[in-house]
Amino acid sequence: MFVEKNNFDSIIRYFEDSLPSSSVSEINLMVKYLTLKRLNIDETDFLLKKDLLFSESDLLFFRDAVKRMQNHEPFQHVLGEVEFYGLILKSDKRALIPRPETEGLVDWVVKSLDKNVPILIMDLCAGSGCVALGVKSVLTYVKVIASELSEDAIALINENIEKTNLKIEVQRMDVLAEDAFLNFEKNSFDCWISNPPYIPNKDKILMHENVLDFEPEMALFVEDDDALLFYRKIAQQGQVYLKKGGLLFFEIHEELAEDVIALLKKNNFVNIELRKDLQGKDRMIKAQKLSSQNESERGENRG
Repeated sequence: MFVEKNNFDSIIRYFEDSLPSSSVSEINLMVKYLTLKRLNIDETDFLLKKDLLFSESDLLFFRDAVKRMQNHEPFQHVLGEVEFYGLILKSDKRALIPRPETEGLVDWVVKSLDKNVPILIMDLCAGSGCVALGVKSVLTYVKVIASELSEDAIALINENIEKTNLKIEVQRMDVLAEDAFLNFEKNSFDCWISNPPYIPNKDKILMHENVLDFEPEMALFVEDDDALLFYRKIAQQGQVYLKKGGLLFFEIHEELAEDVIALLKKNNFVNIELRKDLQGKDRMIKAQKLSSQNESERGENRG
């Protein structure tokens, strides 16, 4: 037997011995969430059953989880789900793991828009659908489109739609293609949101195995000589397909903030605002397409 006893404390000690790089608090959370999933109980039941005894098959479940994490698989994939903006979403190697930094972007979006107005929003490079679903969970009257190129990611988005019971539209789309946006009406969107690929290929050597081996490269990396490729294309198309006064939100690489701001200005976006994440890193940008009011204000400022 790989544990002394078949109780909760023995499982905790087994995780601590097997995953020495994880903190005590991380270990406790891992075992807690794995127990909730394995036994199909809620947190109240969990607190009441700390003295429970695990079956042999339960113990094998925990041992398998440890082995997977020892092979650098992210805990979210081992668990098979992740909590994001109050939603429980499926998580696996088909798309990037929804991260707390991106919750800040979703929160900024929903607080910038009127939740009682039926507007049109699109999440570009949608991945797992976490941003689109997070927005829809609050802005219940809006129509949200999640656009994504990867068929695997699209399948995951549809599974998360079913899991959350939130209605959003999913479209397969390569935002870099010349004809990508031709199915949409010009000046029709109130808001675009995107967390596109932005990590230069040269930075792969700095990435941990649990990212390189278990998250899709196409969602992460761009060529070294054009890190702003997706931002530029989306900004250019935003000038065509966003309404006047429409909003554009980006998640960004902390080292690209000034470059993205310059790109947005070059593409005639105004009211550009940069925000930091909870770690104090430049992480997200909001910009606005010129409206008649913006143009009037510009004229007054020139005068």
